[in-house]
Amino acid sequence: MRASVGGVELEYQVEGQGPWLILSHSLTTDLGMWDLQMPPLLKQFRVLRYDMRGHGRSAAPAGPYSFDELGGDVLGLMDALGIDRASYVGLSIGGMIGQHLALRAPERFERLVLANTTSRIPPEGVALWEERIRAVGERGLEPLVQSTLERWFTEPYRQANSDVMAWIGAMIRRTPAAGYIGCGRAIQTLDLTDRLGAIRLPVLVIAGAEDPGTPPAAGAGIAQAIPGARLEIIARASHLSCIEQPETFNRLLLDFLTPPDQADFSARK
Repeated sequence: MRASVGGVELEYQVEGQGPWLILSHSLTTDLGMWDLQMPPLLKQFRVLRYDMRGHGRSAAPAGPYSFDELGGDVLGLMDALGIDRASYVGLSIGGMIGQHLALRAPERFERLVLANTTSRIPPEGVALWEERIRAVGERGLEPLVQSTLERWFTEPYRQANSDVMAWIGAMIRRTPAAGYIGCGRAIQTLDLTDRLGAIRLPVLVIAGAEDPGTPPAAGAGIAQAIPGARLEIIARASHLSCIEQPETFNRLLLDFLTPPDQADFSARK
């Protein structure tokens, strides 16, 4: 399904019954990144997955993009689908968007999960992103595939799961250069740490114990800055912890997103 939001065509999928839950994927993936979360989530929630602008089957306008635009895409989809309030799960750049949304429109969200993400890009990180953006502008995404997979998954997992490497590698290759560059420019501007204390939503922060890009210290910084936030670190996981350790990731999601008195929605039908 597609919706026009702010003049940009966005691909999305809606499945399930129950309270609304929005899933926002990482850079250079698409809504399929969440496939391993869907079976348990659909027992409890009506799930909205979408392809971020510049990714998947969504349009890839020339950048740079801003977090105002990326967050506006989420709010625009909510408006188009008549969603007043939802819980939100975002990983990597999806988690960065989630932080902006919690500050921009807290009344639209019930609970917030920020996975494998950070709240600030230091100067050396800005320079690193400049190198990546220049490389993609010159040669496309192919040269980044192997190094990205090496950062996103631990070596034992990569060695044992060639099918997953092919699956995620294909997502990376399919990402338009304009989408990577547009989102990369937004990431370079990320500087929210000092504002996170204003967030009053229930927040779960998830980090991968072996994630070199957004390490546990980055997640701990977010959790410490947001009053009442909870931090969970997943062992034997790197950046895409939702794929590398799906059972643990899914259990943490359901424990946090489902209030104790909320029965299985499918059992109530």
